[in-house]
Amino acid sequence: MRSDLGAVQNRFNSAITNLGNTVNNLSEARSRIEDSDYATEVSNMSRAQILQQAGTSVLAQANQVPQNVLSLLR
Repeated sequence: MRSDLGAVQNRFNSAITNLGNTVNNLSEARSRIEDSDYATEVSNMSRAQILQQAGTSVLAQANQVPQNVLSLLR
């Protein structure tokens, strides 16, 4: 009887250890997925900001063209 209870207790301890390892592994996997998504989004935001700045620069230069033409005609 005592040995049977000891065997059951050992199985429970083993199951608890395995579940703890599973929780840790899932937590690490989730963290890696979230971190990679964060990096992708930061990269996308940086790209969008660069494109916006380039567009603003092009518009500023385009707005100068009519003024330059008028100054040449004077």
